[in-house]
Amino acid sequence: MTKPPRSKPLLRDTEPPIRSKPRQKRNPAQPQLLFDPMPDRVEPALAQLKAKPPTGNEWSWEVKWDGYRLAVHIEPRGIRILTRGGHDWTHRFPAIEQAARALGPATMIIVGEAVVLDEEGRPDFGLLQQSLGASGRQAGGRASDAVLYAFDLIYFDGHDLRGLEYRSRRHLLEDMLNGPMNGQPDAIRLSETLDAEPAVLLEHVCRLGLEGIVGKHLDRSYRSGRTGDWVKVKCIQSEAFFVIGYEKSAASPAGFGSLVLAAYRGADLVHVGSVGTGFRQAEIIRLRTMLDKLRWKRKQPPLPYSGSADIVWVEPTLIAEIEFRAWTTDGKLRHPSYKGLRERQDNADVFRLD
Repeated sequence: MTKPPRSKPLLRDTEPPIRSKPRQKRNPAQPQLLFDPMPDRVEPALAQLKAKPPTGNEWSWEVKWDGYRLAVHIEPRGIRILTRGGHDWTHRFPAIEQAARALGPATMIIVGEAVVLDEEGRPDFGLLQQSLGASGRQAGGRASDAVLYAFDLIYFDGHDLRGLEYRSRRHLLEDMLNGPMNGQPDAIRLSETLDAEPAVLLEHVCRLGLEGIVGKHLDRSYRSGRTGDWVKVKCIQSEAFFVIGYEKSAASPAGFGSLVLAAYRGADLVHVGSVGTGFRQAEIIRLRTMLDKLRWKRKQPPLPYSGSADIVWVEPTLIAEIEFRAWTTDGKLRHPSYKGLRERQDNADVFRLD
């Protein structure tokens, strides 16, 4: 018996046709073009952090993948893989590039999250960073084993889809990735929607050791920035902080005891505590080498500090992704654990205190 389709096809004869957006002014360099020119880059839509998921049938839920946001541009001239900050990292994701070629010849922009999976099939941010080279400065830096979990389609076959509601874009994405002609390339996979109450889903994904869930409003168009159309609920809080120093370690003279962290408050940096767990030994040595090249050359530390620890201050350049359970009453991270370095090229957001 043939298994019924997971979701209804977008286009049926009995349904009203999809109307195109009003035509905008054409690119002067393409005066005869009949369709929407593919944008060179689209500023990403971002999810707002929520303490608990909203309820209602107007939300679609999926796993929150722990990796790098990418936009894959499939064009007649070739493939471009752009980071959230707009940098071209095509050469750093060769398997995703190859899978994207198999989806042609139609032109499209697929939005998704690049991850590296551990032996149990869970995304591991540390493994992704090892593949890329932690700060982008190592030779090579290719995540050949990375997988893109696609969750949106914002341009397809000459049409800009950003004006369509999310449910329509999602149906097109599902039909394109699961179509009988294309199949689904192994390095580009559909980020499956999860059919259950969001509170139950959150409990389940947390039990599996995943990062959380993301909800997308089915009736909203694609809008860049944190508009509230997309929301995220995390099992464990995870944010990016500046590394502003390290505490020395008597047990490991070539390493350190902990990294000192800072966040923004307005335009100023504020000390939010230290992290001393989550490091592999090789990562400690590598980080110490990087930090010693960034030593603070001024007499005063880079921010107000009232502690008593012996700290070697550094220029606030490196950005670390840190997991933590909560905040203490004095504004410090509770039970922090190091996950890896974020890359400035990926437009990593340093956490801002309210």
